[in-house]
Amino acid sequence: MPTGDTGAGAASRGTAPDARPAAPVGGGSPEPSAGAGRGPGGASFHGMWNELAPIGRHADSGGYRRYAWTAADADCRAWFRGQAESRGLAYEVDRNGNQWAWLGDPLAGDAVVTGSHLDSVPDGGAFDGPLGVVSSFAALDELRARGTALTRPLAITNFGDEEGARFGLACVGSRLAAGQLTKEKAYALRDADGVSLPQAMEAAGYDPDSIGADPERLSRIGAFVELHVEQGRALDLSGDRVGIASAIWPHGRWRFDFHGEANHAGTTRLVDRRDPMLTYAETVLAARREAALAGAVATFGKISVEPNGVNAIPSLVRGWLDSRAADQATLDTVVTAVEKAAREHADRDGIDLNVVRESFTPVVEFEHALRDELNRILGGSVPVLGTGAGHDAGILSASVPTAMLFVRNPTGVSHSPREFAAEDDCVAGVLALADVLEGLACR
Repeated sequence: MPTGDTGAGAASRGTAPDARPAAPVGGGSPEPSAGAGRGPGGASFHGMWNELAPIGRHADSGGYRRYAWTAADADCRAWFRGQAESRGLAYEVDRNGNQWAWLGDPLAGDAVVTGSHLDSVPDGGAFDGPLGVVSSFAALDELRARGTALTRPLAITNFGDEEGARFGLACVGSRLAAGQLTKEKAYALRDADGVSLPQAMEAAGYDPDSIGADPERLSRIGAFVELHVEQGRALDLSGDRVGIASAIWPHGRWRFDFHGEANHAGTTRLVDRRDPMLTYAETVLAARREAALAGAVATFGKISVEPNGVNAIPSLVRGWLDSRAADQATLDTVVTAVEKAAREHADRDGIDLNVVRESFTPVVEFEHALRDELNRILGGSVPVLGTGAGHDAGILSASVPTAMLFVRNPTGVSHSPREFAAEDDCVAGVLALADVLEGLACR
């Protein structure tokens, strides 16, 4: 066992707010607006949000650096535990380090579960992940204020290492629980300093020997609903505060290793060079070109260079490709074309190329019956939209019925300190989630 941490109107259309930069530098607190914070759910949302906002925020960038099994992560986890215990919920940590707060018997089965994650990408925004967790506690407060009598157990969860910022693999906590990441592969994960996942967990006070598939726990879940800030502008364009997810695009991460020859930047003739940076640059351009042709997205957003000297030609350039598309065939077409272009340029430049697929998630169609039930509960006219972003709900969908709610993002910016959602939209999300939980857990 872990040792470090034991123990309907909301979705209605509204006037889209003016486009504005994120809230206070770093997107800490949503900007208050007229009518925001009314009612128990809205009031508790405001208080929790302001309490959580300073944790892990970087003073210079204004963004968040809440990486798995670090001090900032520990502070977030302590915050979650505090929220659970202050509400009299049964608190526990599962074998993979995911946190759970239970109302009702955790062993009864057919539970309704909600939540998200608290970690961040490097210099990420305040909303991606935390909005779902804070909204879950606020929705519970709303239900209690209504005097709702639940007939099914209810749980709030914080899944660990969803963003993959430290070890390079997204959704580690939910992948482990769902058996989509083996213990052997998890043990092989290392951060930029060479620290392995089990070493990091142990340093944080957890027992890594217990990690692995958790089918018994997942079998107790009758429905999982994750609320998330929209990572796009569909709701802003339609004028809706809240939407329902239809599907998650197939997506993956590929590592391209370009091996060249280190040499002096000032004395080596251009024609004599085996410069992997040149090949990498051509590959980046090819990724943009192929994605545009296919109507997909492809991004080289992370790079590692050796020996990484200003006056040295690199011996190795390692770049990570993230690509996503509306369907599997399109994604395959893009990635195949990018690799083909990379190999052609590598052959021309005298570069050795190795390509490794580090992670992949196929298309996730959220269960139609549950999706339709959410729409019925929320009045039947809530927009349904797809997304190119991955989520824990997508990972769990292979094991339990899952659904997602999105809250309007007026700029569409995400994974940035400028990520933003207005407070009255956030409160609308809380009320929508409360309606959904009431509709599912009281039948």
